[in-house]
Amino acid sequence: MLDITRSYLPSLTKYLSYVEGIYARGHLTNNGPLVRELTERLEAYLGIRNLVLVCSGSAALDLAYHALDVSGSVVTTPFSFVASSSVPAWHGIEPIFADIDPQSWNLDPGEIESAIRPDTTAIAPVHVYGNPADDARIGEIARRHGLKVIYDAAHCFGVRKGGQSILDWGDASAISFHATKVFHTIEGGAVVFRDDDACERARRMINFGMDAHTGAIVDVGTNLKLSEMHAAMGLAMLDDMDYVIERRRSLTDLYQRRLGDHVQCQKVEPDVTTSGSYMPLAFADASTCEHVVTLLNDQDIRTRRYFFPSLDANLPYARFGSTRHSPRIAQRVLCLPLYAELLPTDVERVCATILNALPTKTYMASQSDLLSCSVAQ
Repeated sequence: MLDITRSYLPSLTKYLSYVEGIYARGHLTNNGPLVRELTERLEAYLGIRNLVLVCSGSAALDLAYHALDVSGSVVTTPFSFVASSSVPAWHGIEPIFADIDPQSWNLDPGEIESAIRPDTTAIAPVHVYGNPADDARIGEIARRHGLKVIYDAAHCFGVRKGGQSILDWGDASAISFHATKVFHTIEGGAVVFRDDDACERARRMINFGMDAHTGAIVDVGTNLKLSEMHAAMGLAMLDDMDYVIERRRSLTDLYQRRLGDHVQCQKVEPDVTTSGSYMPLAFADASTCEHVVTLLNDQDIRTRRYFFPSLDANLPYARFGSTRHSPRIAQRVLCLPLYAELLPTDVERVCATILNALPTKTYMASQSDLLSCSVAQ
């Protein structure tokens, strides 16, 4: 059976060497030496600063909203995992959905301003499947309206544009280190802040608002800390990341070469270096997508209709207007198996099943949706 994903596991010997050090020190949490080491190494590897490790990707989003004092409402995308909307809603911040671009599948900057309300304090785009959003246009809109920008960068480990990390875009970027991600700490996440003061405030907030030097309560906070055991997995993983990312890139390249003339893929800008987080594609219509899923299941090939349905179809706590493209893409999109241990022969098997299932050899959709796959190097 081919799974939709499999968590990469580094050398057990290496992982246990970190665990043995934890046992020897007896320091399990509360900003231990491995958490500090992982923070420094991640900043160096990713080419960023002001990174704060936390216990999950959702906690990362939660921390970003709190540290930046977001309130009222936030403009975001309905084409995403539910956490992008449920985290602000959990804290009384209303998500307002704007539509997506039908080619990049990211939040369409041209739709943002019509969604802004008097109580809107932030824009919360998602780099969908690790494909960078249009930061230049989003940032210009945010400056004009005095809004914060919080990126959901859950899928963006190692993603670069023009040779630079995209994780320092906006006021904050929230990353997931869940076990299914390219880089993981089993459970975990991080926030990258642009502002030094916001970063320092966040470091207090993850430990109940305590000052790191005096222990005095100087801010509101809760427990969002990453443990030493989770940091140990991250450190063991980090040595293998170049290999993992290269493997995933090569597999997505193979998928795109085999299927690119027959399906729709995300438009990716030519100066973007992806990390192979997902292999999404869209079929001509929902019925074709459902048919392909059935045939793949019959071949013991597991896929995921991710993100389906579009969040504007069923969220009771969000507000939305005209979101024409997001529901259409969501009905047709499918993510294919992708993980470092997947073999090229496995990809060929998946592609052969899909091509045999398609009614024609040419992807047919509305002119606004039609494009060939863009292969990011």
